[in-house]
Amino acid sequence: MSRPLGRMRKRTLALPLVVGLAVTVLTWSGPAGADSAAAPRPGLTEAIETILADPRMDGGAASVVVADAGSGEVLYRHEAGDRLMPASNTKLVTSAAAAELLGTDYRFTTEALADGPRRGSVLQGDLYLRGSGDPTALAEDYRALAAAVADRGVRTVTGGLVADDTRFDSQRLGRSWAADDESSYYSAQISALTVAPDKDYDSGTVIVEVFPGAAAGDRPRVAVTPRTGYVEIVNQAETLPAGQDGTLAVERRHGTNEIVVSGGIAAGDDPAKEWATVWEPTGYAADVFRRALADEGVRVLGRTQLGRKAPQTAQELAVHRSMPLKDLLVPFMKLSNNMHAEALTKAIGYEKSGRGTWSAGLTAISGYLKHAGVDSARMRQVDGSGLSRMNNFPAAQLVELLLSVRQEPWYPDWLRSLPVACDPDRFVGGTLRSRMCGTPAALNARAKTGSLTGASALSGYVKDKDGRELVYAIVLNNYLASSVKSIEDAVVVTLASSDAGGAATIKPLKNRSAEVISDIECSWSKHPGC
Repeated sequence: MSRPLGRMRKRTLALPLVVGLAVTVLTWSGPAGADSAAAPRPGLTEAIETILADPRMDGGAASVVVADAGSGEVLYRHEAGDRLMPASNTKLVTSAAAAELLGTDYRFTTEALADGPRRGSVLQGDLYLRGSGDPTALAEDYRALAAAVADRGVRTVTGGLVADDTRFDSQRLGRSWAADDESSYYSAQISALTVAPDKDYDSGTVIVEVFPGAAAGDRPRVAVTPRTGYVEIVNQAETLPAGQDGTLAVERRHGTNEIVVSGGIAAGDDPAKEWATVWEPTGYAADVFRRALADEGVRVLGRTQLGRKAPQTAQELAVHRSMPLKDLLVPFMKLSNNMHAEALTKAIGYEKSGRGTWSAGLTAISGYLKHAGVDSARMRQVDGSGLSRMNNFPAAQLVELLLSVRQEPWYPDWLRSLPVACDPDRFVGGTLRSRMCGTPAALNARAKTGSLTGASALSGYVKDKDGRELVYAIVLNNYLASSVKSIEDAVVVTLASSDAGGAATIKPLKNRSAEVISDIECSWSKHPGC
């Protein structure tokens, strides 16, 4: 999906949510129907039902559950068992399963291996680059790997460079992922060998930066990060007169690594930046590594080959180890990184059954859920990230998971990965960094967001006025409004404002022009307010 860069830069930032909320105090008048809470605190049922009655949800579907974190007592439920699209709330399941099944000290490895005898500085054979799925591998990591090969005294490789990506299968895209998202960085192909262009760790992508020419009519200059010849830039853009709105778009052509830059950028504008996926990330990693070898003075005489398994007799020359999972969880969850979710899903499959496939990984994740007391038979998960619209979760199962993980030894590391409402640091506030500001939920609520067209979710933890921790899952689907984020936030702020004596409704205002459109996760837009 191509997005006009000029327009994206000019989008209005999300304002603190306090401007979109109004307080209405309600008194308790008993349960609101058969699906109301079994043991509600005074006013909570009416408060949340009032919020969910927002006209934006007319004709839509909502599954909402609130529970006491300490006792597990359900305080509120609305269509708790209805299966809806959870979007990126799927990552709650994937991340928890990874912490349990892989361990928070788990690291991905990328290795350089020699297959052949050494004669002084000459390797008489092939040099293998073997990956295990590291979605955080940067060009600088491949440079360090190349430098380590040179430090071992290798200066010439008579054979070729072989990229061994066989730890994972060759299925690159998830089940039912949208075809028109193929070029968008949040829908990158998954491989056991890949490259991330910066420390957001968007593996399988390059950054395309477009600089306006000196005058209208000039061809803009285009730069690609990291340095690679694996993609070809087709520059069809032009420089527009100063002050004119830009219309730039960047899109990779299907089945190729031709990235087309079209439209215009005004003279004097700041450079425009977009992330684009590559076709076949294994070749991308091999190209970056081969260039790094050349920079280190290591000549590879043969051609690059992809997808061949390294023989057991190959000798390790150098290895790069990723950050441990407990640290990887932070960019994964804070920025809702889809590629991290899918790499972890396949890694789980490999580590638990020897098969680096979605099917094997999802089977192991389902087994973890059963062990955690979550009824996986009541939900459907087809990928690790929630990008697929075939995922179906009820709020009740999300709450069961959120209650269960609190007993695990890895819970503090996992909890640290959840976005924090209104914390301005991207790697703390994450996708909640501009939400619920100026309310009792600010710097209090921790939750995973979820956004697809017509699907929005927010699930996590918040403390009420008495300091009691509450668990909540809010999954909203099938609405026609551009966004229902303020409805979710109003529920959480209501919880944060409540106490044992009663609850007040924090009603979302009907027209919040500043609210970010929620067709995708806010962070996926690379918008500065996300």
